[in-house]
Amino acid sequence: MHPIDEIRAHLTRREFFGRTATGIGTAALAQLLGADGLRADAPAAVGGFPGFAPKAKRVIYLFMNGGPTHVDTFDWKPKLKEMHGQPVPESYVGGKRFSTMTGAAGGKLMLAPVEPFRQHGQSGAWVSELMPHTAAIADELCFIKSMHTDAVNHAPAISFLLSGAQLPGRPSLGAWLSYGLGSETENLPAYVVMTSVSKGTSCGQIFYDFYWGSGFLPSRFQGVKFRSSGDPVLYLSDPAGVDRGMKRDMLDDLAALNEQKLHDFGDPEIAARIAQYEMAFRMQSSVPELADFSDEPKSVLDSYGPDVLEAGSFAHNCLMARRLVERGARCVQLMHAGWDQHNSLTTELYNQCRDTDRASAALVMDLKQRGLLEDTLVVWGGEFGRTPFIQGNIADRPRWGRDHHPYAFTVWMAGAGVKPGLSFGASDDLGMNAIVDKVHVHDFQATLLHLMGIDHQRLTYRFQGRDFRLTDVHGEVVRGILG
Repeated sequence: MHPIDEIRAHLTRREFFGRTATGIGTAALAQLLGADGLRADAPAAVGGFPGFAPKAKRVIYLFMNGGPTHVDTFDWKPKLKEMHGQPVPESYVGGKRFSTMTGAAGGKLMLAPVEPFRQHGQSGAWVSELMPHTAAIADELCFIKSMHTDAVNHAPAISFLLSGAQLPGRPSLGAWLSYGLGSETENLPAYVVMTSVSKGTSCGQIFYDFYWGSGFLPSRFQGVKFRSSGDPVLYLSDPAGVDRGMKRDMLDDLAALNEQKLHDFGDPEIAARIAQYEMAFRMQSSVPELADFSDEPKSVLDSYGPDVLEAGSFAHNCLMARRLVERGARCVQLMHAGWDQHNSLTTELYNQCRDTDRASAALVMDLKQRGLLEDTLVVWGGEFGRTPFIQGNIADRPRWGRDHHPYAFTVWMAGAGVKPGLSFGASDDLGMNAIVDKVHVHDFQATLLHLMGIDHQRLTYRFQGRDFRLTDVHGEVVRGILG
């Protein structure tokens, strides 16, 4: 439905409250923003979703900015070790596009994994010794080892994976989920984003706002970014001399003015502003409680690692993610930067794994122990992988690196709707190209929406004369991973 028509369709109900009560006021806002389908982010805004019984009600996306090296973490290739120091075979790279840092790949030398791999669990999943905590929960995970993408640089690749387009401007995954499914809570945003970066890293990536933007959807569906230091959200406390009752009266008066403009102009962004003011008011109570870990058992805090109480750390954000979904958040996106090891495989890769491995595994098990993993989907992965050949001088081990690699990479999923203890798909014997049960980015997006009860072809939004969707005009559900 066109945004203007959407607003007009709701006007009669809103006018009803305005004419039968005391204006828009508190009661009208409670109905406009409440749980009966009239609130600005309600499922009724789209209708028909979920279209079938969802396996997952919510998703936590652990996004590793920079491109984790699949051949050093989860994609064991014995032949890569055998060919260490030998030129890459032309048959593997001929005609392929790499970043400008690699240029033509011909003549590049193959680089063995920096640490050994071992098999783990009943599933026998291969995991690098860099990831001991993830290895310990291998039977809970579904590894997809045949991912591939179209982009060779970071921002386009992240945008492509999260929004379906390499150029900024499309809605992100979380925005689509908020738009299609609405919110499970009135007191917290449906879509929350948190960012982190390893201390002292030299290869951190920029967190662009469009990674969690709403694109051409109304702005009320964009991700709400929690800060990495201090209060998660600014201005949670009222100014001196302003109590909750006074703030409520102020918001009611402001809503009345905005409602009049909404009636006059039919601009959906005015409705978004009304909803945002109301959400901010409610978050003044809900967010301080959310961020207070004093009620967490010591055993839980210890499982996430020593950084869990440090605001802005990946471990802290993982525990926040569990608390958010526990309280009704629909999509939580954790973005951890620093996986861009062009010349730091033997230094910063170790730091990245150490900072994220324990907390990622703890999150999965924490959700499971609380019965939340049954309907929560956890995803771990980056925008692409890293080249099986070296970037740099093979004689200078402290400066070993790998370049961007879109042709094969690995993600893992856990929880609602996916088969645990499964390694799906495969890359070739050098980890160069996805060759078995290939999973394109659009297939991955279609599958994630399917797990949330959404047919990716039906979740659309009309903009500039055409219907857009997350998967563009592509995408097939990867049924081989479905539980």
